[in-house]
Amino acid sequence: MPLTENTLRHAKTGLKPRSISDTGGLSVLIQPTGARWWRFRYRFGGKPKLLSLGVYPAVSLKEARRRRDEARQLVANGVNPVDKRKATHADDTADNFETVAREFYESRLPSWAPRHAAMVLMRLEKYAFPTLGAQSIAAVRAQDILAALKPIQDQEKYETASRVLMVVRQVCRHAIATGRITGDPSAAVRPALTPVTPTHFAAITDPKEIRPFLRKIHGYEGTRVVMSALRLAPLVFVRPGELRQAKWADVNLDACEWRFVVSKTKTDLIVPLSEQAVAILRALHPHTGHQEWVFPGPRNGRPMSENALAAAMRAMGIPKETMSVHGFRAMARTCLDEQLHFPPPVIEHQLAHRVPDALGTAYNRTKNLPERKKMMQAWADYLDALRTETTA
Repeated sequence: MPLTENTLRHAKTGLKPRSISDTGGLSVLIQPTGARWWRFRYRFGGKPKLLSLGVYPAVSLKEARRRRDEARQLVANGVNPVDKRKATHADDTADNFETVAREFYESRLPSWAPRHAAMVLMRLEKYAFPTLGAQSIAAVRAQDILAALKPIQDQEKYETASRVLMVVRQVCRHAIATGRITGDPSAAVRPALTPVTPTHFAAITDPKEIRPFLRKIHGYEGTRVVMSALRLAPLVFVRPGELRQAKWADVNLDACEWRFVVSKTKTDLIVPLSEQAVAILRALHPHTGHQEWVFPGPRNGRPMSENALAAAMRAMGIPKETMSVHGFRAMARTCLDEQLHFPPPVIEHQLAHRVPDALGTAYNRTKNLPERKKMMQAWADYLDALRTETTA
């Protein structure tokens, strides 16, 4: 069935990229970030080929079909569209902004988490390439970069403009490192942008406020999966995505450990599980232990929704301005330091932050592990004491 503008605008995203077909080999690839990339699939010399036709909505449905038809005509004439594009632009694109940007992207791809990589490419294709892509990297000026960011600024998307500038600056630094340019034109742009007001994840850190909050969590009467995740969240204080995508294969209840790779830094993390955390997981195991995910969503094969815990807190009357799902990390960081007086490096290691030591070691999954095990049990006991009012 042919695509429509309405279908394109309202197509839902998922955890993985998915493709929706139009006609004549044209399709749109929808990334988890929401970016929509036009693709033309064809066969040449008996082999399947793929040609990128741009990003929606910068390239409309009508324009994508026009580009597809041009490519199909080339194939009919015995010309490979990919080879035609390379031959046409061989001389004038070797050092243009888009070529250098894609080179930078490919060089960093192995070290990036998939979600971050998709976001970087989306920012380049949607915001930077339409204005800067065809320009020689050596000819790009601060005024050109500002012109690319102006439409974003005009929509008052100041955070987005700042992040696009960050990517452009990384591309410029790559160009300097590879000998294309000697100076960074992006360096003068930031003062011309509307400043971004710093925002922090809402978090409850005062013990007097934590007590009623914990009681609300333990009084939650929703689904068993969400209830278990809510009770476990403050005990392990991992990132929200790491919690909802926890896998039973990574959890060892006998060893009281949960081991996984942190998606943000691609480092191994050991989360010592307190007695309370193990009890929650043992009670949940008969219900979800036969599945891959510890906290599965209602659809088979997928983890719990990223909005499930936030929605549960809102249903309990906890405003988003008071507490976010990410706020469990700030709660633990603050109280472990100020109330339980654990050393900051031990806390930071458990938060999976990079903590250089005297020898320059950035992160070691087993560093301070005995202390971290004691800390996680002490933290769980402290939260229980707060909730039951056995201590101030």
